[in-house]
Amino acid sequence: MDTNKVVEQLAGAIPSFFKRPKVQQEIIPVAGGIPFGVERVTNSKVGIGGAYGTWGESYDNLTLPEFISRRMGSPLNDEDKMNLSELGFVSRHHIQDLTDAEHLELELEVGSKLLCEAALANGWNPNEVDAVLIGMSGPVADDYVGQICERAGIPESALKVSIHKACDGSVGGLNLALNPGLGNSGSVNIAEELHGKKVLVGGIEGLSRFTNGAHDKNALQLFGNGAGVIGVIPGETMKFLVGKTHEAYDNEGVLAVRMYYPHARQSLLDVSQIENSHIRVAGLMHEPANGESIEMAGPMGMVKLFVRTGVQVVTDVYQAYQNLMEKMGMPDKSIAVAIVHHANYKINMLKAKHLKKLGINFPMPWLVSDFGNVSAASNMIAFLRQLPQLKPGDHILFDGFGAGTYYDVLAVSLGDS
Repeated sequence: MDTNKVVEQLAGAIPSFFKRPKVQQEIIPVAGGIPFGVERVTNSKVGIGGAYGTWGESYDNLTLPEFISRRMGSPLNDEDKMNLSELGFVSRHHIQDLTDAEHLELELEVGSKLLCEAALANGWNPNEVDAVLIGMSGPVADDYVGQICERAGIPESALKVSIHKACDGSVGGLNLALNPGLGNSGSVNIAEELHGKKVLVGGIEGLSRFTNGAHDKNALQLFGNGAGVIGVIPGETMKFLVGKTHEAYDNEGVLAVRMYYPHARQSLLDVSQIENSHIRVAGLMHEPANGESIEMAGPMGMVKLFVRTGVQVVTDVYQAYQNLMEKMGMPDKSIAVAIVHHANYKINMLKAKHLKKLGINFPMPWLVSDFGNVSAASNMIAFLRQLPQLKPGDHILFDGFGAGTYYDVLAVSLGDS
């Protein structure tokens, strides 16, 4: 897709998320009232549905600098203002400064509402859900997933998995739910456990709270609140084909992120049991030396961090996919669409360019311009926005990547209802 054409479209009349016709809006009664909106999406032909949304005030690229200046306590100079339209974003959502108790209550309400809406989009009652896997960069509470499940009416016996792999969290969760090859000896094989069951997978990111603990001007402009949760029945509505998970630690701290979650610091991935039915998968991060929540090297640093390794992981999975199609007697079967983490438009287009040079070419639509970078939520929001166009039997590639640095890439086949 032509970059200039996309930038022109983004600079045009893209409405705020809250102005979309199917968005249900309400005010969450915290700190005088916080706007919340959710959109439910269902494709009955493939038997998959979900819900996505956001909370807080909507700031476009013109009004954002004033908000950031207030948050930093000093003006955002012209030379510090990013060309956000060129990076694929026209707005994002932020909240005012809240107390810890208010943050917790707000995000518990948001999370439980998203789980309920996602379940209903699949025709399930919350009490029918067998598992919930949620990616979060900086959870507001250690047992956040357990708390939102309880508030949503999901059974206490349901498996709960909290995944802290930054922006890769939701795709990491989907990989765990579908890919039996990720099971470790001596621990539960999550994919085998969830085969044929009703599973909610997503990302819930209160990034306005998270970035409030930083003075990094790039992060403050790029990130915002967002959440997306989908419902799948592994082996039925969504079938695993091939996949890979990969860690390549960010030694230089190009994207340094504070860990607001427990980590034993003995390995990159720390898997621990929170409660009998609650597992935490936590990624080791290169944390900011200044103690703040996030510190970025800038857009070019992000390109350096994510593109080279990201292209290699996608290439490995795509080659495995082609080999599988050959074995299945479907050598001409192709990936219908790739759902790629929306770090920024330039990163995604550069990945597409490098992949094309290697003979790998599939659609990588840009779908989340009205949210900003919403970390682990972006893949699920993008998938839900693409979902109405998908057909039974379509093969989809999910490409997740995030700070740390963590990568999950998998190809799946969509079933039918």
